Amino acid sequence: MKKKESTLKNMVISLLLVCSISGACLGAVYVLTYDKINAEESQKSEEAIKKVLPPFDKLEKVEVSLPEDPSNSLLCYLAYNHNICTGIAVNSSSNGFGGVINMMVGFQADGTLNKVQILKHSETPGLGSKMTDPSFYSQFERKHLDQFLLKVKKDGGEVDAITAATISSRAYCAGLQKSYEAFKLASKKLTKKNISPSNK
Repeated sequence: MKKKESTLKNMVISLLLVCSISGACLGAVYVLTYDKINAEESQKSEEAIKKVLPPFDKLEKVEVSLPEDPSNSLLCYLAYNHNICTGIAVNSSSNGFGGVINMMVGFQADGTLNKVQILKHSETPGLGSKMTDPSFYSQFERKHLDQFLLKVKKDGGEVDAITAATISSRAYCAGLQKSYEAFKLASKKLTKKNISPSNK
């Protein structure tokens, strides 16, 4: 059998076939795993909401857009216990050293930061990854962000940055600040619906 001559045309056709087959395979894998990935992410978010908020028996999901970036909407979860709002969780994000940091930030109804759960990050192991250590995140708990300067001490704030991971620390603070702005917007929706927040 005569070997087909290697020409530019043949190489282009072969490359197109390989790319088409690879693309089809990737598309098929995406379709097959899409629902499973979404279900896992939803479950992870639900577990994080329970960890960052005071006890509740009902959740209401609302979407808010920050004035400085209307195209960037954040999901907020209004938590109720016997029809009284006990807190609000905000699904937020910021750009860290290694990529996007996704977090779930829980606030008590009066605006006090309750707890934070990191959902996903790509920060450097042993450095930026220490944002998930209690020695770092505990300094934010039970703080009211109107009275706590949410900047690292190097920038004139009150936050003890992670050693050798200032960028990650700044990103964490930025994510919390964005969450607080979203919390205030979500709280206004409570007022409009005449549902009283808890004063506890």
